[in-house]
Amino acid sequence: MLEGRAMGSMAANCYLYACDVTKRGVLVDPGGEAKRIYRWVLEKGIKVESILLTHGHLDHIGAVDELRELLSAKVYIHAGDAEMLTDATKNMSAYFGPRLVFRAADGFLSDGQIIALGEKSLKVLATPGHSPGSVCFLTPDGLLSGDTLFAGSIGRTDFPGGSLEELLRGVEEKILVLPDETPVYPGHGESTTIGRERAENPFL
Repeated sequence: MLEGRAMGSMAANCYLYACDVTKRGVLVDPGGEAKRIYRWVLEKGIKVESILLTHGHLDHIGAVDELRELLSAKVYIHAGDAEMLTDATKNMSAYFGPRLVFRAADGFLSDGQIIALGEKSLKVLATPGHSPGSVCFLTPDGLLSGDTLFAGSIGRTDFPGGSLEELLRGVEEKILVLPDETPVYPGHGESTTIGRERAENPFL
């Protein structure tokens, strides 16, 4: 199963991805509303083994500490964004309200890494640009693109550590090479497909 719901004050999409047979799963980008996410996981009967982060900005990590306790799950992020969990300036919370810091990650994601979940899996695609450690997750059910690629747009690159050149390179080399029919599930907004973005996205 792959299901997403917008969470938190910035409506970041949080995704629950799991093997239908084993019910082993992961939670991607829990940006807020930890209790609501927890109820969702319980309703679906999923054993969340890991919390995976596409990057370290506040709107994608806001519920991470509460959920790692509620779910007894480990947290993983790319090393390029690791300090964002423990630094309020780097995770941007210092600019939007209370300065929030979180516990350090339990481990780091690497480009090409495969995360197995019974009969399903995710592949980590390192796509820096929106942030130094931004990643996407490629699954048999679609691409979880974080804030790298949106329907009709791309992620901002004017934050500290951002790079438009790197973002576009990652999209070209790792995302646009996927089949046109591949669904894309972004960090904000509606889903799209690779083919639609290749044909219509004005930034690509």
